[in-house]
Parts: sequence; structure tokens; C-alpha cells
Amino acid sequence: MKKDNNILLTLKGITKYFGTHKALDNINLDVKKGEKVVIVGPSGSGKSTLLRAVNLLEKVEKGHIFFEKKEVGYRFKKGKRLLDSPKNISFLRSEIGMVFQHFNLFPHMTALQNVIEAPVTVKKMPKEKAVKIAEEVLAKVGLSDKKDSHPAKLSGGQKQRVAIARALAMEPKLMLFDEPTSALDPELVGEVFNTIKALAEEGMTMIIVTHQMGFAREIADRVIFMENGIFVEQGTPEEFFSSAQKNERISGFISSIL
Repeated sequence: MKKDNNILLTLKGITKYFGTHKALDNINLDVKKGEKVVIVGPSGSGKSTLLRAVNLLEKVEKGHIFFEKKEVGYRFKKGKRLLDSPKNISFLRSEIGMVFQHFNLFPHMTALQNVIEAPVTVKKMPKEKAVKIAEEVLAKVGLSDKKDSHPAKLSGGQKQRVAIARALAMEPKLMLFDEPTSALDPELVGEVFNTIKALAEEGMTMIIVTHQMGFAREIADRVIFMENGIFVEQGTPEEFFSSAQKNERISGFISSIL
């Protein structure tokens, strides 16, 4: 079988337990370069855990993660699964940006300082170059005028856009968004989604966990419905929302959040 050289991320048999609860149950996923995958589903279905497993914030019990065709995240010694070295994990996280529900900005730092922190400390980038990149990504998310503001002076939407800029400053090949608007007031949701949409239009590869069905319909190349740690249904937005009408569980979920 011909290999698809366009695959950026592959998950094979990813399984994660919390105690006796199986949070992820043999998840398999290929994500192509430039693809936008949106994952939806009820709370507790494993969506956020899956993103955290990709970024090695959660250790999994079984399965393999391949990034750019190379297995990453773990090494195997005498049959035991061990996390990879901190250096290798740090490198992988520089390639895979992640934006969380809660912004996790350093409160004592300005927007600009928050954005340059990782390139300088993780990538050992010269400060002048990091500042230039930070100014570019802050402009990209529409916050050039807020670069000297501390998080306390920013709205929730602005904080989340700084968090996106911070991830972009590492020049990642894949972006993970974990409910990026769930902590925002409704009127601030649009500005964050417009930022993500602009990145999508530039060709950024993304996996987005969200409850915003309109956004899933608009931005996704593929929508996946997840429940009880498994993928229940997936397809293009047209296929997904069409089949959702025939699937009582999915249509019930969608109507409950609209």
C-alpha cells in the first residue's frame, strides 16, 4: 500500500486510563498537513485528554504517536513504556502548539514578554529575534497596540489571542486548541474564532476541540464526534451534520448545545 507523505500526525491504538476508567479507547487518527480536524462531543468524552496525550501532557498506557513519520513521546525499555527524555519532549512541544481553555499567561509579564518567553528559554533564540517574531504574531492576532499591557488589563478574548500568539511564536507545525472559547463571554467568542479562522486560511494544521457547531461547520475539513473515549462518527461537515440527523445520540447532543 502506498504511504501518504502528506500525513503530519498519526495516532495508533491510543489508550488512556484514569484508575479503572478508560478515558481513551484504542484511538486511531491520521491528520494531514493543512487539515483542520474538529472534535465535538459531551463533557467527559475524552476530547481534552486526547489533545493532552498528543502533546504529552498525559501519559498513555498503550498506543503509538507518530509525528512527521517518526515515533515520538515514548521509549520502550525491557517491555516497559517510558516517557521520552525531557529534551525530546520539549522539542516536540515546540513543534506542536497548544492553546487551552484558560489562558495560562504569566500575570507579571506584558503580552510581548509572555510571547517571547518560550522562544528565548526553550529554543534559545536571541532576544532581538524573539521580539521581532513576537511583534509579528501579535500583529497577526490584532494586538499590536496591547504588546505592553499586562494580562490584568486585557479582556478574556484579548488574553486568549495573546495565548494563540504565544503558541505561534514557536513556529509550530500543528496547533491544538482545547475549547479555546469556553471561558469567554459570548460577545468575545467571535474575535478568537476569527483569529483561528485566519490561521486556518493560511494553511495551519489544526485539531480543535469545541462545542461551537457553527464554527465546526465553517472551518473543519473533518468533524469527529467522540463519546466514552471512542470516535463514534466522523466525516466532512456536510457528511457529519447530514448523518447527525439520523443518529439520535448525535442529534440530541447538537440540539442540547444550540
